[in-house]
Order: sequence, then C-alpha cells, then structure tokens
Amino acid sequence: MTTDRMLQFVQTEKAMPEKRGADARKEDFDEIYDAFSEAAATMQASRCSQCGVPFCQTNCPLHNNIPDWLMLTAEGRMQEAWEVSSATNTFPEICGRICPQDRLCEGNCVLEKGFESVTIGAVEKHITETAFENGWVKPPLPREERAESVGIIGAGPAGLAAADLLRRRGYQVEIYDRYDRVGGLLIYGIPGFKLEKHVVERREKLLRDAGVRFTMNCDIGTDITFSAIREKHDAVLISTGVYKARDLKAEGDDLGGIIPALDYLTASNRLGMGDKLTSAEQKTYSATGRNVVVIGGGDTAMDCVRTAIRQDAASVTCLYRRDRANMPGSVREVMNAEEEGVVFEWLTQPDGFDGDSEVAAVRCSKIHLGQPDATGRRVPEPIEGSGYAKPADMVIKALGFDPEDIPSMFAEPRLKVSRWGTIAIDWKSMMTSVDGVFAAGDIVRGASLVVWAVRDGRDAAERIDAWLKHKASGADKIAS
Repeated sequence: MTTDRMLQFVQTEKAMPEKRGADARKEDFDEIYDAFSEAAATMQASRCSQCGVPFCQTNCPLHNNIPDWLMLTAEGRMQEAWEVSSATNTFPEICGRICPQDRLCEGNCVLEKGFESVTIGAVEKHITETAFENGWVKPPLPREERAESVGIIGAGPAGLAAADLLRRRGYQVEIYDRYDRVGGLLIYGIPGFKLEKHVVERREKLLRDAGVRFTMNCDIGTDITFSAIREKHDAVLISTGVYKARDLKAEGDDLGGIIPALDYLTASNRLGMGDKLTSAEQKTYSATGRNVVVIGGGDTAMDCVRTAIRQDAASVTCLYRRDRANMPGSVREVMNAEEEGVVFEWLTQPDGFDGDSEVAAVRCSKIHLGQPDATGRRVPEPIEGSGYAKPADMVIKALGFDPEDIPSMFAEPRLKVSRWGTIAIDWKSMMTSVDGVFAAGDIVRGASLVVWAVRDGRDAAERIDAWLKHKASGADKIAS
C-alpha cells in the first residue's frame, strides 16, 4: 500500500547529487557526482508517484522493480530496497552510474512531462553503496554444488552476469579473457569519471570468493583452442563483445594521428590504473597540447572528448552529422562535456583529412537533414559549397564497433553468424548452431548498452541451467 511518504513530487523538486564544478573535475578522472546522503535519497525517492503502469520499469531492459525499491527507500527500509533491487540486477551500482537513464527509466517516468522525472539512477547507486557499507552484499554462493562446469569466454558485463547466476545455482564456472583484468569495457572502455575501477574490482572479488575461476591473458586460438574449451566444459557461453572499430574510409584516413576510440580509451584507462605505456603509445594516445577532433555522436564519443579535456588538450571538438536532438549519446553526457569546454559542431560531416605524414586538418561539409529513411531517421545530405577545413593534429574515430570474423577467430566453421556478422542464436534457447554453445551480449546483439549485456547474460544463464538440467535428466529437448 502506498504510504503518505510518497507522491511528494508536487512539493519537492527533482535534484541530482551534487556535481563537482567543471574546472575542478577536469583535473582528474574521479567520478563527477557525489553520493546522495540518506536524507536526500529518501526525499528524492519519495517523489515517485507509484503509478499503476510504471513505464520506468517496462522501459528498463532488466525490468527492475523500480517503484518498489523507491518506496522502500522513502520509508527507510534500505536492506529490503537492496534485496528488491539486486533481485533483477546483478550490478545495480554499475547501472546506477553508467546507464543512460535519461533515455531509459527516467526518460519514461510519467512525472517527466510536468514535474521532471524521479532521480532513479542516483537512488539505485545509493541503495547499493549502502548495502556494501553495511555488509549486506555477499558472494554468490550456492546452496549445493553441481558437478557440471560452464566455460565463459569474455569477462565483460554479460559474462560476469551469467557467472553470478550460474554460480548461485551450483555450477563450476571458469571465465576466459584476453585481457589482464576482469571487466572488459567496464575496465578498459569506460573512463573513471563515469565508473571508478574499484567498483568493478569489488564485484570481481565477490565472484572469486564464490569460487568462480578466471583465466586471464588467454587469447582463444593462440593460448587455447575453442574446441579445447568446449571439451573441458559441459556448456560454453560466448560473451566476448564487439571490438572491431568501424572505419570512415575517407581520403587521408591513413595519416598519422588518426586513431580508433577504443584504443585511445584503453590507453588512458591503463595509465589511470598504473600501467606504463611505451614512448610510442604515449606519443600516439596523449592529447596533451593537441587540437583534438572526435568524430561521432554516441556515448563512446562523449567518453573520448571528456578524456581529451582531462589530458589537457589545446582544444576539443566533436563533429556529428546530425543535430543535437538526433544525437544517440546521453543528453546528460553532452551537457557535462559542454560544461567542461568541449565544442560541438552539429550537422557537420567529415569528408577527408589533410596533412603530409600526420593529420593537420579535417575537411568538413555542413549537413541538411533530408527525408526519413527506412529506419525513420532523417538522412544527412551535404550542403553544396559548404566545405571547410577544421584544424586538427589528433583525430579520434568513434563510429561504433563491429564483430570480428567469428568463425575464423574461434576456428569453428559450424558457428553460424547473422547478416550483421554477429553470432546467430536461437533467441528462445540462446544456443548457437553448435550444440551446448550459447552466446550473449554485444557479440549477439551488436554494440549496445551495458544494461542490455547484463540482461542477456542473466537470460543466458537461465537457458544454460535449463539445458544442463534437462540433459542430466536424460531429456532430449527442453520442454516448451
């Protein structure tokens, strides 16, 4: 029953946690938002209208029970709020920090139309941090052990979410990853000002304490074959993500100083974690004193421009061929970038690059948005005679990611791919064309949000559990 603590939106305005000033936060890679105090979290949670059809919940990929844990927070029942929050979300402290709430839960809050949305993400973060502080978060230990083992290829959010659920159900879980740290893009792709690395490392420790084994620095095909992993385990989950950078294919794109976004972010994150870069890497990936142009309009582009600002670039410009309203990146991230000094040149298309051996300028044209295409998005059309040169001695291409040649990468010709190059699965069973091999996350869906990877990893764990139990019982097929 809704209590008198709720429905406070009519007298209480929306508030975010305090944000550090732009000048101060540009000096480091720490998270820019402070944590909510208990009083502030309670007050913001009380703004929830407890509506009968919670669009925040239906538009969350995990279908989190948001109104329930908001009400529990407003009532001060924090441990219960944590239990409800963690029931559907393996990593609520991560999603609370990096989910684009403005286009998911908060963007669909019914209050947004007249009173501004409930501050859902910050309350979610507060609930989980309170749970950690009070020792309520425990390793995912099973009630009883099972003999079957599951091998997971990829230690990113999909693989970790699947490992958590499978371990809770007693399976022996081993995760293989090419990198030296657990977390995938959570560690190497997302900057610390959005997600500090200790948050991910804390989850890794919980999984290790639960008995999940990690085999790091393991490149499939070089250090171990895919067939060897398949033979070692009763089931295998592929959750490698997609890392192949999309290219611009414009004149001059082979000049020095033009680099892929993920390579740039990985180098920056490695430095932040204490790794040493070679002199060549430092020269290639440092934006200090350079005129930086980032091409792209998604969240990765926003990570790049804000990282370059923190590396003390002489100037940072983001080129995007559509307007602000059609930008795929988070509105909140664009606002943060502008506060920090990033210049956005909307309706601008890169046509090529000038320079001798190193890039010196980006040739650009202004854009008019024409009629919508089959997807419903208006088609960018260059305006004749609008060309100009944008000075740049460092260009970062943030154009998205595609999968690598999967059958070749795993040396498994039976592994079928979709027309987009991702792994093809039966969405009902989440199994690939190879018996006992499942797939989840970006390697199936294409480059997407962390919250979708968590959802897919949880779903895959459910399907693997069902398949192994039916196999153990002698059933040939999973009951419909």
